[in-house]
Amino acid sequence: MTEIPIQTEMIRLGQLLKLAAVVESGSEAKARVQGGEVMVNDEVETRRGRQLQPGDQVRIGQETLRITRPLKS
Repeated sequence: MTEIPIQTEMIRLGQLLKLAAVVESGSEAKARVQGGEVMVNDEVETRRGRQLQPGDQVRIGQETLRITRPLKS
């Protein structure tokens, strides 16, 4: 599982996939999400604009991502 820290309260699913480098472009994110290849919190998600918050888990292929808050210095 890869932890992805975000600075904001939320991030959209397509943005997260690009940030985590599991897709190369927004169009690839759109195709994979709409194709039913992405799960959010163990449910298939077909909306690229789905808003995600810290604690949410995203699975695409063999990759699992967990959204976290950044570590405080």
